[in-house]
Amino acid sequence: MIGISACLGGVCCRYDGQAKEITALKKLVENGQAMLVCPEVMGGLPIPREPAEISGGDGFDVWENKAKVITNTGDDVTNLFKQGAITAYQKLIENDIKTIILKEKSPSCGSLGIYDGTFSGNHRKGPGVATAYFLSKGLKVISENEWRTVVEHEE
Repeated sequence: MIGISACLGGVCCRYDGQAKEITALKKLVENGQAMLVCPEVMGGLPIPREPAEISGGDGFDVWENKAKVITNTGDDVTNLFKQGAITAYQKLIENDIKTIILKEKSPSCGSLGIYDGTFSGNHRKGPGVATAYFLSKGLKVISENEWRTVVEHEE
């Protein structure tokens, strides 16, 4: 079994209340081969919610208290992002999941890149908060851009 960002599995849980469904991933969930998690919602953030970006670094920097997760109106939601990562990780481990496919560019789930913290649409390399936590705990993180390699292995 693998983990999948809930928005990729068809759940309308993104900040804008939308999903980014990938039909093949949703099918894995329906067939009992995958479990969905949304670290942001699991941390207590509502749907919809204000857009948030990491200011001052990436997800690893957040865990080292060198960066924060800030909404576009200036609210600090760092602790909610951290709590969501911890809660999601616990759920994954309880289900013996060691690999997860995550939504790119998300301040939680981005693996190859995230928005740069300026709300200008610019990106930077680095992981989101949940991805950094998952990697530090030894989970294998796969970008949504590379999901086929995992799905073909699962089938």
